[in-house]
Amino acid sequence: MISYDLIAKNLNNCLTDTSFLPLANGKKGKVRDSYDLGDKLILITTDRQSAFDRILASIPFKGQVLNQVSAFWFEQTRDIVNNHVIQIPDPNVTVAKKCRVFPIEFVVRGYLTGSTDTSAWMLYAKGSRTICGNILPDNMVKSQKFDKPILTPTTKSDAHDESISAQQIVERGIIDQKTWDKLASIAFKLFERGTQIAAKNGLILVDTKYELGLDDKGEITLIDEIHTPDSSRYWIAATYQERFTKGQEPENIDKEFLRLWFKDHCDPYNDKELPPAPKELIVELSYRYIKLYEMITGREFAIDPMPVRERIAGNLKKFG
Repeated sequence: MISYDLIAKNLNNCLTDTSFLPLANGKKGKVRDSYDLGDKLILITTDRQSAFDRILASIPFKGQVLNQVSAFWFEQTRDIVNNHVIQIPDPNVTVAKKCRVFPIEFVVRGYLTGSTDTSAWMLYAKGSRTICGNILPDNMVKSQKFDKPILTPTTKSDAHDESISAQQIVERGIIDQKTWDKLASIAFKLFERGTQIAAKNGLILVDTKYELGLDDKGEITLIDEIHTPDSSRYWIAATYQERFTKGQEPENIDKEFLRLWFKDHCDPYNDKELPPAPKELIVELSYRYIKLYEMITGREFAIDPMPVRERIAGNLKKFG
């Protein structure tokens, strides 16, 4: 396992911008930058840390972890649904098929939790018992497992995602009923597979989101990322029940503690400027990303001694 000292030495070796690359038709996302090559996309996962629809910090090795964790999960779920991966020429980069993206994020939740204003728990705590068309029973408590996972879709937006029900999606003509049923079925199957593999590795897959599209043949295709620490919440299985019984927060291995730090020290939704995240929190989050990679894949995390910008530039020369 990588050491905290090695992570600390790489605090300035973060990929936060990709405009130095000689690639055209670029688009900057919250975490991923994409470049349109006409018949395919180059997707570069940066080390930017996003939450509350803002960039909170830069986390060493985070982009590599996300890209390689996704690569693992894409392979593990290929029998459920096709995915967009063509090639992975660099630890931070995926060359992907271009797809016509469904304008919905498929958020699947196995537990009642969350800290953001739109999370299932915060809505439930304020009295909501119907969330995205799912009717929830009274007297549930935070971190409680649902009888079966629920799907809480959101619209896709560069600014702020909006919760929506399956009925509204069909009624507004966003996705027809037959296609929606097929997509929802795929989302639940992906979550089930993720839950099973996570459990074998001592983890609980709490909730996650999927993005789906149609490739040039009209086939449903899984895109973007899958079961990463950015798109998913993980808890440590061994301590969950005891901590839940005591009313304590589950032991997590995701970015939730960084979200909570910002909520304790500022108003992350409305403050114009946010305080810098403490270095020890950045190092800890990087360590957790790497630990998750190793737990899920069973592989040792490999660090290239070459600076990340120099490495990526070399590996993407043939695409320039």
